[in-house]
Amino acid sequence: MVTDADRIGGADVVEALRAVDDPEYPGVSVVDMGMIAAVEVADGRVAVELMTTFSGCPALEVISSEIAAVVGTLDGVAEVVVQRSAEAWGTARLSPRARAVMARDFTVAVALPGRPSECPRCGDAALVEQSPFGPARCRAVHRCGACGEVVEVLRA
Repeated sequence: MVTDADRIGGADVVEALRAVDDPEYPGVSVVDMGMIAAVEVADGRVAVELMTTFSGCPALEVISSEIAAVVGTLDGVAEVVVQRSAEAWGTARLSPRARAVMARDFTVAVALPGRPSECPRCGDAALVEQSPFGPARCRAVHRCGACGEVVEVLRA
């Protein structure tokens, strides 16, 4: 007997989730952002565990709704449950693709544990914090000491 679990797997769900972008970074999926902590598929029910970039993320409901809509279109899916993960998200979860798009398209550098942040414009590691408060709680404003560009730095 073929069950729903045989027709759809976690890999199918993750592939579908590549169509769900982080609202702050169009073109960067929640998968590339490292926001998908777990996917469970059983008997037509898909549970997606979602990590947010910070605890008070105002986009949580938007992202959750988009995840439910996209995953709900997959054959064999009768129910989608999106749960918030208790696990803390960190910048080390970002894919190299996400870091590249954020630098190129949004002038956002990424603070990685144990490494200096590099300027998304010139590549120098001469970023100096100007304000710990950026346009979002997970970003700070920096200025590059090499090229003078003002950039945001996404921090864990």
